[in-house]
Amino acid sequence: MNIDVNTIFQIAGIGIVVAMIHTILKQAGKEDWAHWVTLIGFIVVLFMVANFIQDLFLKIRSVFLFQ
Repeated sequence: MNIDVNTIFQIAGIGIVVAMIHTILKQAGKEDWAHWVTLIGFIVVLFMVANFIQDLFLKIRSVFLFQ
């Protein structure tokens, strides 16, 4: 499981961009769109983290020979 720093920066970058878009849309009075953008950003990060957890479980399985 070779998680590099780039992945952490990608997740942080997505969070920063989503926060900026959310703030801009909320200031423009489009709160419903702002919530949708936040939800989509959360789902994207959730899929990234789920992929890493899957890799972790595969590594654990291979270490303990549960194949």
